[in-house]
Amino acid sequence: MKVKIRKGDLVEVIAGDLEDKGKRGEVIKVLPDTERVVVQSVNLVTKHQKQVQSQGRTIKPGKVRFEAPIHISNVMLVCPKCNKPTRVGISRDGKKVSRRCKECESMIDE
Repeated sequence: MKVKIRKGDLVEVIAGDLEDKGKRGEVIKVLPDTERVVVQSVNLVTKHQKQVQSQGRTIKPGKVRFEAPIHISNVMLVCPKCNKPTRVGISRDGKKVSRRCKECESMIDE
């Protein structure tokens, strides 16, 4: 599947956990092979970390909070011009491919 969301985009969560639904955040990482994205301050999980020693460093024990990936279908790109979650269309001029907002028809990649 062609991924229309890229690293650094502002997205809004439209489905999933009630705590995260409606939140906006920047995409930190895109995982196209599993169709998932990691969004800043969304889907925070707690991992209880053991003390581990590897390669001469010691990782301290305790609770670690980090963002877990969510499915790409649960987020929608926010248009920078109209500031609304929108579907994304593809426009081509020659060899240049750019994304455009389906609501206000403005180009997202400028």
